[in-house]
Amino acid sequence: MTDLAADASPTTDTAPPAPVLVVIDRARAGAPGEGRGWHVVDSAEPTLTVIDLGVTRGDGIFEAFGVVDGAVQALEPHLRRLARSAALLDLPELDLDVIREAVLASAAAHARVPFALTKLIVTRGLEGVPDSEPSAWARTEVFEDHAAERRDGIRVVSLDRGYRHDVARTSPWLLQGAKTLSYAVNKSVLREAARRGADDVLFVSSDGYALEGPSASLVARFGDRFVTPRTDQGILEGTTQQAVFAALDTLGHETAEELLPLERVREADALWLVSSGRQIAPVVTLDEQAFAIDHELTTTLVEALWARRD
Repeated sequence: MTDLAADASPTTDTAPPAPVLVVIDRARAGAPGEGRGWHVVDSAEPTLTVIDLGVTRGDGIFEAFGVVDGAVQALEPHLRRLARSAALLDLPELDLDVIREAVLASAAAHARVPFALTKLIVTRGLEGVPDSEPSAWARTEVFEDHAAERRDGIRVVSLDRGYRHDVARTSPWLLQGAKTLSYAVNKSVLREAARRGADDVLFVSSDGYALEGPSASLVARFGDRFVTPRTDQGILEGTTQQAVFAALDTLGHETAEELLPLERVREADALWLVSSGRQIAPVVTLDEQAFAIDHELTTTLVEALWARRD
């Protein structure tokens, strides 16, 4: 078995290939215009106006697609989540056919590498411009290699998110569960984690339930049973978490979505954070409590994730 958990992509001294940027001209369903609705532009040239609401207000949504050997992973689950985020933000209905083509075109035009990331952005459009069309683009580039994290694990701290676990039901206007461009808090908590000597964060609700990381889903193992926090707590439906559970189901393990009090998480036999960019990383400490790494299972799950061609 190839040890992908230890060395998922080769190192090289050569410069990485240039990013590929595709601007989406018709992101809104029913938008007027002819042609395919997107075009490739020079990624080094200025493209975005300074009055775009994604820049001035962080008013937009995004998705990030892993690209393994040129193949886009979890394309349809990401697009479904994009549509849900758009609905939560009252954005116009999106033309998912045009957006799908643009994502695939960006990934296909990029030099083939073991792992790249295509980031899709959709904003509300231009500030102060009535009836502005949404701005949208897909950009593919070589992504950071997380092989060391898969091998050695990551240190995680729990931080209070400041909301109860039922916030999505009680206060939907807070947009919990939407993948938005408002990432200042997510970046802030990573700086706080670094100050505490950790690599990442597990958000916890104000009433004590485990939620998610700033950009990852939690998977906890209890014996032969694997659990992830329920998504009705205002957290994202993790496309990589779903793929991990599919692999675990194939291996004969039981999987479930549950409310997970933080104290219950501390009783787990093993923990992982999973995402499109990182893929999967075992947790070696949570608030300085040590957890064992299941290297064999982690490698098996990495191989299953990298083998996806959906």
